Amino acid sequence: MSEAVSRGGSAYRDDPFAAELPLMFAAPALFAANLVVARWAESAGIPPVFLAFGRWALAFAILLPTVGPRLWGLRGVLLAHWPRILLLAGLGMGMAVAPQYIGARHTSTANIAIIFAACPALVTLIETLVWKAPLHKRQAGGMLLAIAGALLVLSKGDLAALGGLQFGEGDPWVIAAACGWALYAVLGRRMPLPPLPATVKLASLIAGGALVLAPFAALEAFAGTVPDFGDPRLYAALAFLAVVPSLGAYFCFDRLVSIAGPARASMSLYLIPLFATLAAWPLLGEAPQLYHAAGFGFILAGVVASSMRRR
Repeated sequence: MSEAVSRGGSAYRDDPFAAELPLMFAAPALFAANLVVARWAESAGIPPVFLAFGRWALAFAILLPTVGPRLWGLRGVLLAHWPRILLLAGLGMGMAVAPQYIGARHTSTANIAIIFAACPALVTLIETLVWKAPLHKRQAGGMLLAIAGALLVLSKGDLAALGGLQFGEGDPWVIAAACGWALYAVLGRRMPLPPLPATVKLASLIAGGALVLAPFAALEAFAGTVPDFGDPRLYAALAFLAVVPSLGAYFCFDRLVSIAGPARASMSLYLIPLFATLAAWPLLGEAPQLYHAAGFGFILAGVVASSMRRR
């Protein structure tokens, strides 16, 4: 029996599609939790940059007791590559998060989702133009299906309504965040860190993100935007964000990038609006509609098609 289990595990590891497909759904579901909780946290008056800094600082504190000895043991490797660590952390943990939280205070959720829906296309564009990566027909077709599904959900089943969306003052912040995420996805593959245990890599990036954001959070406080440390909602939001989207989502996405590549991995981002809608039903009282099911069909088909490899 143990030999059968071993053979089954080996077959799973030898099949890239079987390895990446679960991550295609897990990563966006965890990222979607970030959007829902960030909106709830904004209603509690939590400053956006502090929220971004606090989630990474707390996430690192959670990891430190178990990962600390390994970080210390690999300190020579980490110090030798600290510029690359700070670059990736600054993009994926800093630029992709804090501007998003700032923009969310001044623009609609639909606008944020549409802008971030362009991330996979931006990743593919960077890969194709800078690194001359080929764009396969199946990947392009999956992207078109996913775009159609995302737009169907965001337009509430009326694609003509997309033309009436107005971009507000917060949209440039969200665009900056989307660019940060796209660059993080590409450079994480093209300029990878040296081989490190997954938890050590994640902890070093999280620490780098907190370091990059710390001076900006201080400037925010000096400007007079200070969180209410007596409000228990502050600690609830930070704890959730530190565990679910910070530790869980980034671990899943980095693993997905290493298996599938940045362009195909970023296709999973099209599922975020769907998962956010489903999560908002019990939490915010927004019941899903028929167009959500239709959009899910397009998005699911696009993600699966873009993930499949030719045998």
